[in-house]
Amino acid sequence: MEHPTYSIVIEMENARSVDWDEIGLGLKALAREIAAVSAKGFARPKVIISHAGSDADASILQSHIKAEAPQLGEAAEMIFAACPGGRYYELKNNGVRLAEGNAVIFTDSDTVTEQGWLAAMLTPFRDNETVCVNGHTYLWYDDFSSRTFALIWFFPMARGDKRFAAKRAINANNVAFRRDWISSHPFPEHNGFKVSCTLLMHQLWREGHKIVNVDARAYHYPPRGLRFFCWRALVTGRDADRKFVALHAPNRARRIAKSFSRWGTMSWRTTRRVIAHAPQAGMPFWQIPFSLALGLAFYTLAFLGHFGLAAGIVRDQIETLPDYTGHS
Repeated sequence: MEHPTYSIVIEMENARSVDWDEIGLGLKALAREIAAVSAKGFARPKVIISHAGSDADASILQSHIKAEAPQLGEAAEMIFAACPGGRYYELKNNGVRLAEGNAVIFTDSDTVTEQGWLAAMLTPFRDNETVCVNGHTYLWYDDFSSRTFALIWFFPMARGDKRFAAKRAINANNVAFRRDWISSHPFPEHNGFKVSCTLLMHQLWREGHKIVNVDARAYHYPPRGLRFFCWRALVTGRDADRKFVALHAPNRARRIAKSFSRWGTMSWRTTRRVIAHAPQAGMPFWQIPFSLALGLAFYTLAFLGHFGLAAGIVRDQIETLPDYTGHS
């Protein structure tokens, strides 16, 4: 059976919040994965770097990438695709325009793939019926706050979280699509920060496509800082309201009621996950109450964001990562 051909799209919006040595680690891992499958007979792919600058910025990006991960240019054909002012999902769609092959694989500038990731993502595309392959992304952690984020986040834990991992949603930082399908079904335009993944997943389901979950692991750098914590919590709540509107088209009373029910659901989920998984995350016993308090504070802020948008207290505006959230 012939090996599927593929392209990889990397957005550069998330690169704003991490250092180039961290980006370089991810690019080196990607180069390793491409080389591993190329040694098995897969064709040399295109790697499309989709960025929000102008065409003139390509040379600067190229020099950074060459300095941090020269192996990537040897393993793949590098393409730089400008999308001036583009947001996260717009950069994804921008990359698809230049993609070639049977499959388009999406990863992010702040994720690092584990060994065997690419082979696991590509293998299901040997079946012509496969439209979407979903990998397993988890948050990396190295201190109290990052461990807490890993416990409460919408990614499964790296290990020991089989039930949550089995029903995980698609994430645009670790997912692949049949190129013909994603070319005609781009990530939907939306004001939300991270809403388009959910909308695209429901579109797959409506068309009767099965999402193939594979053990293709990649870790995402953890969020850092109190300002990001507060902003991300509020936008998480606003995005929850946007998803409810898009998928259920309810009236305002139902939206407000949903904000309260989701607050209760996420508070209970946070309590269960922190207590159950804190030991495997290496969290000392004495830190667990503080982690739980922080997790509950996050989803209380999320409730305020959710309620504010649902009740019409705040306007539904385009969400972008503000500069004040800082840098890792």
